[in-house]
Amino acid sequence: MSTQAKTRSSQPWLHQHSAEIQKFGTVRQFPVGLSAEARLYSSERLNQILADTQILYALYKKHHWLMRGATFYQLHLLLDKHAEEQNKLIDAIAERIQTLGGIAVGDPRHVAEFTRIPRPPNGAEEPPAMLSRLLEAHETILIDAHDAAKRTADQGDDGTNDLIVSEVIRTGELQAWFLAEHLVDTPLVHA
Repeated sequence: MSTQAKTRSSQPWLHQHSAEIQKFGTVRQFPVGLSAEARLYSSERLNQILADTQILYALYKKHHWLMRGATFYQLHLLLDKHAEEQNKLIDAIAERIQTLGGIAVGDPRHVAEFTRIPRPPNGAEEPPAMLSRLLEAHETILIDAHDAAKRTADQGDDGTNDLIVSEVIRTGELQAWFLAEHLVDTPLVHA
């Protein structure tokens, strides 16, 4: 053993590299009372919801920054609140995938390849278009989440079903309602 190996140091070990120890799209064996097939299926469904939710979060932040007009302040705050709620969902979904022995999609480049949410223009849109884009993203996620909740329950994965129903669906439906009410055609001031 070298002298350097015996000496304690606070120097960080920089430039570390490793072989991939688990491939994306696989699950490790975890003692959670579910078959490998059920855990793999749930991980795959959750990864789709996770990728789409990460894009929805990014859209909320973008639209929060770019909001304009008479309702700027209210929408600026609402979109930021919704973004933070989506951010909490991202963590919960990713942790569930890891609990199932899977690998959560996390790299933004991988998320961009995985998502089904259409890419918005790089520039700013009018507020109703931004709100409509958020609603469409919610609906994409909600349609998938309803199907995934049923199918994961059929596989006996109550934990994933509970996460999808109690958090993904309920949060998404509530946020969609708030957004949709901002698109109702009513005048700001009655004459």
